Amino acid sequence: MSAPRSALQAKLSVPNAQPSSLATLSVSIMPSTTQPTLPLIRPKQLWQGVQLFCTTRTGGVGEQPYDSFNLGLGTQDNPANVHENRRRLRQALPNEPAWLKQVHGIRVVDADDPNLFDFNQEPPAADASVSATPGRVLAVLTADCLSVVLADQEGTVVGVAHAGWKGLAAGVLEATLQLMQIKCPKASGWRAWVGPGIGAQAFQVGEDVRIAFQGKGAEQAGYFLPDPREPGKWRADLAGLACWRLAQMGVNQVENSGLCTVSDPQRQFFSYRRDRLTGRMATLAWLGRL
Repeated sequence: MSAPRSALQAKLSVPNAQPSSLATLSVSIMPSTTQPTLPLIRPKQLWQGVQLFCTTRTGGVGEQPYDSFNLGLGTQDNPANVHENRRRLRQALPNEPAWLKQVHGIRVVDADDPNLFDFNQEPPAADASVSATPGRVLAVLTADCLSVVLADQEGTVVGVAHAGWKGLAAGVLEATLQLMQIKCPKASGWRAWVGPGIGAQAFQVGEDVRIAFQGKGAEQAGYFLPDPREPGKWRADLAGLACWRLAQMGVNQVENSGLCTVSDPQRQFFSYRRDRLTGRMATLAWLGRL
């Protein structure tokens, strides 16, 4: 769906002490002034043939602690508010998103399979999806876990993955790229965007998490640092681990958003680690124009 030029306002901002800058896109979801603009987080660089963004917690109708743009029906929020937020989101998209029932695993589904996303059935249990069909909107929900978008340089295939530490360690990113390569064997020049997620200073983990990443990035300098405040605990750089894994997979261009959902000074993101009872943002991507 093409938006009027006047409805799009782009402004660049630099995230706090992190490696890459972000483009924040405010999209007017209705020509009327009765509804606010919808703030969206996007990569700084445009992707050929691919549209992608992550929502924030601003622009919806939800009340505390789900204020206000909660998109997760699996939360304890009023379903009517979530459906209204999803209706508002839909106005910024070419089609209805292919929602998933996320389970912190590595199953990847082909969103081009019409049997998986029938209107009257539950979303498939999976943590990533891929598509080679223009306008097919992929989506994952997060509130500290990473969202990762993958595509080839020509924009012929796109994938979106939900990557918490369990899924990342188990190989959800590798599984996503593998299915994309199966769908489009001639695709090349892979690129990725790592969306907002829990930052290293906020992500305290136990020895079990470090062990899960042995041979999968734990040995790389800086990704697991001893927590100075609590012996036996670690501070894990989840986004750093994801970027390292992507590079090992042959993804040439990786942009880390560098935004921490827990410690962001503007509190523009939902965070389960910080608040426990909270909403969910969505990261969405599709082939084609906005």
